[in-house]
This record gives sequence, C-alpha cells and structure tokens, in this order.
Amino acid sequence: MDNTTTTRSRTFPDNDEANATTPLPEEEAPVYYEGCPGCAMERKVENSTGIPYKEFVFVGVTSLASALPISSLFPFLYFMIQDMHVAKNEQDIGVYAGLLGASYMAGRFAGSLFWGVVADRVGRKPIIAFSLFTVVILNTLFGLSVNYWMALTTRLLLGSLNGMLAPMKAYCVEVCRPEHHALGLSVLSSAWGIGLVIGPSIGGYLAQPAMHYPNLFSENSIFGRFPFFLPCLCISLVALGALISCIWLPETLHMHKNLQVEVEMVGDSRPAPRREAPHPKKSLYKNRPLMSSIAAYCVFTLHDTAYSEIFSLWTVSDKRYGGLGFSSKDVGQVLAVSGAGLLVYQLFIFRHVHNLLGSVNSLRIASALSIPILASYPFMTNLSGTKLGLALYFAAIAKGALAMTILTGNAILQNNAVSQNQRGAANGLSATGQSLFKTIAPVGAGVLFSWAQKRQHATFFPGDQIIFVILNLVELLGLVLSFKPFLSLPKKYDFK
Repeated sequence: MDNTTTTRSRTFPDNDEANATTPLPEEEAPVYYEGCPGCAMERKVENSTGIPYKEFVFVGVTSLASALPISSLFPFLYFMIQDMHVAKNEQDIGVYAGLLGASYMAGRFAGSLFWGVVADRVGRKPIIAFSLFTVVILNTLFGLSVNYWMALTTRLLLGSLNGMLAPMKAYCVEVCRPEHHALGLSVLSSAWGIGLVIGPSIGGYLAQPAMHYPNLFSENSIFGRFPFFLPCLCISLVALGALISCIWLPETLHMHKNLQVEVEMVGDSRPAPRREAPHPKKSLYKNRPLMSSIAAYCVFTLHDTAYSEIFSLWTVSDKRYGGLGFSSKDVGQVLAVSGAGLLVYQLFIFRHVHNLLGSVNSLRIASALSIPILASYPFMTNLSGTKLGLALYFAAIAKGALAMTILTGNAILQNNAVSQNQRGAANGLSATGQSLFKTIAPVGAGVLFSWAQKRQHATFFPGDQIIFVILNLVELLGLVLSFKPFLSLPKKYDFK
C-alpha cells in the first residue's frame, strides 16, 4: 500500500512572539494516506456536511436482509413442529419451538466476537458480503428441511456464520459526521426492527402456500412438498440483492501497513508535533461505559426476543389455552401493519424524539411506557372483531416503536464508548452478549408458554397473565440498569 501522506501546512510564531505570550496548543492537522480506504472515507465525511443518503440506504437494505430470517419462522414455527411430528403432545410443541428458535442466536453467540475482531483487521466490507452469502445459502436450506434436526443444524450454522451485526454498527457511524450518528444508528435499528417484524409477516403470509393459495400452488409442487420453503426463498432473494449491492460498498477501516509514526512537515522544514501510531488497545472488559451499556442492552434484548416469540405463539394458540386462535396469515397481517407503523415512526418521528430527549432519556421513557402496554395484552382475549383488531394493532405498533428507541439509544452509547480501531470488536462483544440472551429467550419463552398453558385455572395470574407479568419484570430490570450507579457514561457525554 502506498503510504504517501497528504497534509495541511501550519504556521508557527517566531521566537519573540513565543517568548512574549504562551499560545494555546493547536489541534493537529489530520494526516491522510493515499490508498487507505479509511482515510478516503474520513476525508469525504469531513468535507461533507449533508446526510450520506446512499450509504444509509445500503445500511438499511443490508440490515433488513440480515434481520429477515431471524424471526421469519415464528408464525409457522408451531405448524412446522407439528408437521415434523417431533413433539409427543400439543402442549410440548412450545419446548421444541423454543429450541429451534434459539438455535440461530446460539450460533451467533459463538461467532459474533470473532467476526467483530476480524472486521477490525480485514475490513467491514468482506465480513458484510460473506454474511449475506451465508443468508442466501443456509436460509434456503432451512426451507427445504425434511426433519427437525436438519432445521436445527441449518439455523445454528446460519447464526454462527452471519457476522454482519458488529461491522454494520461500526460502519453506519463511520460514514457520517458525529451529528448524524443517531440517524445512522436509527436507520440500522429501524431496518433491523422492521426486518424482525416483516420477516414474520412474510413467514405468516407465504407459509403453507398450497393450503392458503390452492389456485396458485398445488400439493404436488415443491411448495406443496416443502410448505415452509416459499418464505425462506423470498428472504434469500432479498439477501442476494443486498449481496450484489456490496460491489458498490466503500470500505471505512483505516489500513496503514508498516506505519509506525506519522510526521507532518511545516514550511520551514522543521517537524511539527508528531501524531503517534495508535495506542495499544485497552481491554474492552475494563471499559465501564461500554460494559454497563452492553449489560442494559442484553436485558432489553432478552425481553424483546421473548416477546416476539410469545406474541406469535400466543396469537395462534387456541382460545381454550388463553390465546387468540389466529391463523399464521392473521399473525402476518398484524405484523405487517406493525412494520409499516415502525417505518413511519423512524422516518418522521424518531429523530425529533432523540434530538429532544437524547439517547439516555429516550430509552428510559420508552422502557417505562412499554410496561403498561404489555400489561394490557392478557385482557385482549375478552375482545373480538374490530375492538380486538384496533387494540392489537395499536399495541403492536407502539411496542415496536418503543423497542426501536431503546435499542438505538443503547447502540449510540456503545459506539461512543470506544475508538474506531476497537469499534468492530466492541460491537462484536455486544452482539455476543446479545446473542447469548437471544439464545436463552426463545427457550425460556417456549418453556414458559407451555407451562402457562397448563395453568389456565390457577388463582395467581392464570395462564397468559403470568407470561406478560414476567415479561414486564424483565423490562423493569432493563429500566433500572439504565440509571446510575448501574449505567456509566463517558465524562463528556451530553445527557440532554
């Protein structure tokens, strides 16, 4: 790599002026290296004052493609386990559904930190492209699963080889100025959240097409023989489109090979103060602002993942077990409307909320508001028709918007706690913790759901009520962790 430098000239006072007064230290002029993609991006960002729409669109599309397969199986998971005849009775379906739902996050827990560290060494672009490739292949194979163990294995591999989240979080703050970091991370969080909502709607609408759309799909076609292949194929095609778009993705990582010290020469040939090579990396585990924000992030992630699975299982379960008795198509419709509402919130409302309240206050308020919304869910079983539809749509939209606000605020805190040369690893560490809790959440949610269905006539919080009480306790724990002394902020952080 050519390490030719481009610098800005600076003037220094002569000796008399220097002796007469003590000038304030000047900020070093930046040094850019030709051929370094990170320097090229940094120079572009410095010279631009506008919003990098092209880069943000890419962030949104790739995040959407990566998030779609995570929860797309939830609406048809109940029916998939039924078709595979692995559960001995109907009440045990939740346990097998929880294990299958958790397998993706178990894989991501094993691989996230590794991919984050690799992204800090080889760049963001290669890891993003490879992750999209794994989505295309493994998500397609999941739709063609012929038994429970094949489905479990493909989901486990998909999670372990998809290392996109860590480099993408780093990338979306490296392509814009600091005043646009919140917008960049909100684009990522929103696209991710929309993917987690649209994914289930795709799964709900397109699963079992020979049953729901017999005029278009026959029982003898591949979609009849593999009733859950169509939604997986559609998601894989979206990921393929995002993979192709990686051709135009600019790299943002600084790559200064064999560079020890950068020296800037001034007009009189005297060396200006030197900018040393990057300091040795400090241990991320001793970075209290980072670790405290990750702790809160993991708890909120545990809650959101458990909520997603329980919502889908609760809506499709029979009314005699405290559910709503919806079909997978009905669930898909609810989630599609929720995704549309989340998109409107991200485009037109979130930025103003963040500018007014800041990251910390917005996530605290959003967490507090989520509690009464969740508490209302068990009482919806007493509604029907239009009243049920309005209540469920409003609650789902509001819950999605509040969850996006919480996760975006946490992501901003994490990226502000580290420098660029540790950002991939920091986000990988965050994704590792997040994946651990996302692994626990579906299993715990499945077991909790099965247990709740067997105690519909209990005196203390019967059936579905106990499910939402426990979800609210987890949300309350996350809210507590967002206050001191649990949450530590950088000294110069603007609380707003």
